[in-house]
Amino acid sequence: MNNLFTKYSGKLLKSFPFFVITLSVLLSGNLSAQETEIGFGVGGFKYTGDLSRGINIKSIKPAGTAFFRTNLSNAVSFKIGATAGKLSGADSKTPIDPFSTQRNASFDIFIFEASTVFEYHFLKWRSESTMIRWTPYFFGGLAIFGMSGMDDKSAEYSNIQPAIPFGFGFKYILNPKWYVGIEYGARKTFFDYLDNVSGGDGVIKNYEYGNQYDNDLYHFIGISLTYSFYTIPCPVSPYRKNYRNR
Repeated sequence: MNNLFTKYSGKLLKSFPFFVITLSVLLSGNLSAQETEIGFGVGGFKYTGDLSRGINIKSIKPAGTAFFRTNLSNAVSFKIGATAGKLSGADSKTPIDPFSTQRNASFDIFIFEASTVFEYHFLKWRSESTMIRWTPYFFGGLAIFGMSGMDDKSAEYSNIQPAIPFGFGFKYILNPKWYVGIEYGARKTFFDYLDNVSGGDGVIKNYEYGNQYDNDLYHFIGISLTYSFYTIPCPVSPYRKNYRNR
């Protein structure tokens, strides 16, 4: 099974650049100028796997992100980002069942992630004719993450793994150069050792194993501030507009 995941993830890594180039060419006809942005954000990482199934605010660890974005059209953006932070979990904090209580496993690692994603904005917030200052959006793409801090490995595995990030968020225009955003995203992995726990021999009752058919996930939620190198239309209310024209 692990060989299957490795083979599949390798194909994703090889095919993704061609997907990026193809989509960029298709959208290039709508470009009037190269519109770029940079930004940073703060938030937290959350783990889901054999040691944690639910959402526990106490298990969220601090993380930060920085990114570069280019707007391919009014609706679609392409973003390259780097995100880093702590990731941890423990059976003692969120015991799933008596089995996990007996296992009493835990981990505390550092994650560094590099990602490329496409964002689709649902509202025409960039149009000069609109009064809308905000928009929800959806994103998806490809990421590679590295782990450090796992000193005693329970199996042989690479510390660098691929993932598929996807999620949603909201953006709000502060002024023609700055806007803020809030985002939630999950990372689908092809890997079951984020928590250093996976399948084992069920005959040996040492309780030091998990479900090898259920890969681990991690999540990021945060708030960001973005600077735009071009002017974002910043609408005002009709009352203020008519008042200035008097």
